[in-house]
Amino acid sequence: MWKDEIVEEIHKIREAHAQAFNYDLKAMFADWQKKQDARGRKVIKLPIKQITN
Repeated sequence: MWKDEIVEEIHKIREAHAQAFNYDLKAMFADWQKKQDARGRKVIKLPIKQITN
């Protein structure tokens, strides 16, 4: 099977990040938000859409 070196590197980075936060998704997400805010880019937050039947 063919392996993509870039994809493998991304998987290693993601695994290291998850390990650093003990696989706590809320903590990982908070870290991503903190890093995103630190970059100074405008972040657009949209309301959650409710699906009605």
